[in-house]
Amino acid sequence: MATVSLDRRQRATLVAAGLGFVVVLLDVSVVNVALETLRLNFGTDVAGLQWVVNAYTLVFAALLLTCGALGDRLGAKRIFVAGFVVFTIASLACGLAPSLALLVVARIVQGMGAALLVPSSLMLLQQAFPTPSQRSRAVGWWGAAGGIALAAGPVLGGLLIAQVGWRGIFLINLPIGALGLALTLRYAPTAVAKAGRGLDVPGQLAAILALASLTAALTEAGRLGWLHPWVCGGMALSFLSATAFYWLEQRSQAPMLPLSLFRSATFSIATAVGLVVNFAYYGLVFVFSLFFQAVQQLSPQQTGLAFLPMTAILMVMNIVAGRLVARVGTRALMVAGLALASLGYLLLLPVSADHAYLTLVLPMLLAASGIALVVPTMTNATLSSVDAAHAGIASGVLNSARQIGGMLGVAVCGFFVRDTEPGLFLHGMHVSIALAVALLAAGGVLSYLGLNKHAHAETAVQRG
Repeated sequence: MATVSLDRRQRATLVAAGLGFVVVLLDVSVVNVALETLRLNFGTDVAGLQWVVNAYTLVFAALLLTCGALGDRLGAKRIFVAGFVVFTIASLACGLAPSLALLVVARIVQGMGAALLVPSSLMLLQQAFPTPSQRSRAVGWWGAAGGIALAAGPVLGGLLIAQVGWRGIFLINLPIGALGLALTLRYAPTAVAKAGRGLDVPGQLAAILALASLTAALTEAGRLGWLHPWVCGGMALSFLSATAFYWLEQRSQAPMLPLSLFRSATFSIATAVGLVVNFAYYGLVFVFSLFFQAVQQLSPQQTGLAFLPMTAILMVMNIVAGRLVARVGTRALMVAGLALASLGYLLLLPVSADHAYLTLVLPMLLAASGIALVVPTMTNATLSSVDAAHAGIASGVLNSARQIGGMLGVAVCGFFVRDTEPGLFLHGMHVSIALAVALLAAGGVLSYLGLNKHAHAETAVQRG
């Protein structure tokens, strides 16, 4: 009987952790199909839409490491419950927001909830599944839940907008949040809080200021121009804050970002590639969302379906990559994935306003397949490049870098497509695609030159 009870608790904890990851990734992908609807509803421009997307990502990226430390200090269950409460209340506020400004504020609070949820969900799985084989399967299912959320997000968003309006994409989080909270409170293990890492408040504040001022400057440059005092001031503040952050992290006894990790070439390259991959993927998802809706006049539902092949192949190829890395090695798979993604986006360069959708499918599949090969490979490379005691913080750094990359991608690509007049938009779209191709190709070259050909393939086999 005790065994049955334990199994039930494990399953319920896995479902709760998975639901926490689902709502976080759902709100990364679902908003893109609502961009044109939000633009028309609030009478805003592309910069306003960038804030709706990036307000969430900015806070999520900036607080991820600190929230992991909070989970260590206060207990994963406490932080996970707090994350669900914050995220669900913020989702309600998003769904009821009467203005764009209040929607952005609610998205900021959503980002706080997301940062609380993600690291603590993995900690819960670590506590609920003590044996390595059980834990490995549980984390695999957790990741699969996130993959399904990313794939289903655009389609679900399109359906909700068509049936109940744009507010439905946020209100759908309420029943998911309620179920996740109920399962967590009843079944999740309660761990004794421990000292854990310090919170590094000065470093956290410097990081938030650096990221926020950079995002604001890049976003508002489209409206105000690069030489506007606010834009120049934002860039200067970002530089000074980043410098202060580096200085603080060098001297802190418990830094939120241990700079010693970057002594490993593998860790540094994997982190850089993570930033580049998300820059290209999320930046171009933002651009193509506007292209499908504002230029090709597709409905939100049609736009969601247009992204389905791309997001679905991401989920499938993630599983394939996990098996391939042990056979072919980290460097080969990273280089191949980045080359494939570069080729896919390169084939999208000739796109025009009257381009038939079917001609876009193969390039989109190639790009998504390449990115899906890279993501689990660079995660494995990151974890294998550091001591086991630092695996959690290393994973957190990689995830933060990826979120920052996505945020910068939306900010920079959004600047290029800031004018929705078809001719000007397409010019900016081509520049965005070319930039993504160049960055992915550079990441491939860096991976080829900097990663060891054999060492991490062996590590992958041992881990597998």
